Amino acid sequence: MKRILILGSAGSGKSTLAKRLGEITGIDVLHLDTIHWKPGWIEAPREEFLSKLKAFLEKDSWIIDGNYRNTLDMRLELADTVIFIDMSRLFCIYRAIKRRFMYRRKSRPDITQGCDEKIDWEFLKWIWQYPVKNKPEILAKLENCLTEKEIYILKGKKEIERFIGNVKNIHAIG
Repeated sequence: MKRILILGSAGSGKSTLAKRLGEITGIDVLHLDTIHWKPGWIEAPREEFLSKLKAFLEKDSWIIDGNYRNTLDMRLELADTVIFIDMSRLFCIYRAIKRRFMYRRKSRPDITQGCDEKIDWEFLKWIWQYPVKNKPEILAKLENCLTEKEIYILKGKKEIERFIGNVKNIHAIG
């Protein structure tokens, strides 16, 4: 586990897992939202986003969380480990709403400063439709690389905690 890609719906816990794995392993973490968004929720120019992503991908080891389907193939090709967090729609919506109140009038640690937490119907709709619109495509891509990558599909808090425990044990021994 040197190049870890974390995928899943908004609100599933991707950034939290990335941060925890980074702390355990000492591997640098990139939250894609931090290079996609500029203060005030302004999208970075595509060339700038791609340049920063490609520079990070050149490292010997990394943890990257985020969806951004237009760069998924590029990240997937270089990853040796992929973690797909497969939480229910309701759980993800609950977490997104909870996050909105936790970070009211401030930026989350996994997003660009100056992007105060917000939520709107379009975002909630995206989360609700994720299992139908995004998940099948991601699972199909993961199925195509089962033999060449470590793939973990985590369905629930207990599975995530068990996975983290296993990583801790490996790093305690190693």
